[in-house]
Amino acid sequence: MKPVRTLAEALGEDVLVLDGGLSNQLEAQGCDLSDALWSARLLADGPEQIEAAHAAYVRAGARVLITSGYQATFEGFARRGVGRDEAARLLTRSVELARAAAGGAREEVWVAASVGPYGAMLADGSEYRGRYGLSVRELAAFHRPRIEVLAAAEPDVLALETVPDAEEAEALLRAVEGCGVPVWLSYTVEGGRTRAGQDLAEAFAVAAGNDLVVAVGVNCCDPAEAGPAVELAVGVTGKPAVVYPNSGERWDASARGWRGDVAFDPARAADWAASGARLIGGCCRVGPATITTLATTLTATPADAPDRPTGASD
Repeated sequence: MKPVRTLAEALGEDVLVLDGGLSNQLEAQGCDLSDALWSARLLADGPEQIEAAHAAYVRAGARVLITSGYQATFEGFARRGVGRDEAARLLTRSVELARAAAGGAREEVWVAASVGPYGAMLADGSEYRGRYGLSVRELAAFHRPRIEVLAAAEPDVLALETVPDAEEAEALLRAVEGCGVPVWLSYTVEGGRTRAGQDLAEAFAVAAGNDLVVAVGVNCCDPAEAGPAVELAVGVTGKPAVVYPNSGERWDASARGWRGDVAFDPARAADWAASGARLIGGCCRVGPATITTLATTLTATPADAPDRPTGASD
């Protein structure tokens, strides 16, 4: 169902469940994601698989779907011989596929157009380091064309996600000025700091006072980082928090496999909500079954706790 309320209005009334990792669901469906474009390759080669993955999360109880555009950029497509017009069409398709998957839901389902960091385009893990050697102006110039195309596709929100560096966050917020679509800003963190090693409170402060930003938080991190980050994000910005950590497993690039134990516990979501999180889901290796449990957990969570923010600009 297409939303009747804006996302900002919904965040003032409800705790919304995000989806989980798109790539792990696509792999569960038998898709090969070994290409440098990762799941974005399927925008051209298997769009029906992307729509099916989104639909799996709708059935699981997700109320917000994050599109498959995380690694979709003009530069990345160009390396595959895809021209600019076709690349723009594929970026638009990423929003259309999520909207189509949401269409059969009985409840409102919002679509968040993924805007991944510069490092995602490099496909070398740079998004977990930041500090690319580019200025804020250069990063804003990189992000702006993709943001313009995604905004024209009319998502409900732009997900500025997996941001490793406060300077890139500043660049992204410059790039979205005048786009006409609200955004959330979500850092990837480690050890209570950005992946680039910056103070997390200072990183969150980049979004304070920006009325275009409807939520601030973290994603693609260890679940143990989530709780403290939610409290800090709400305390610094006064905005609702967004949080969607990984399963807790770690990717071993040399062995090309996941290592460690699953640490994502849906029961923690009630505490995140009590601290001000209004958008709660999972990232890498968190699948539909976990999202179903998460949705069940949050169904009993009141959205009007007095210590939570009530809107994006409070």
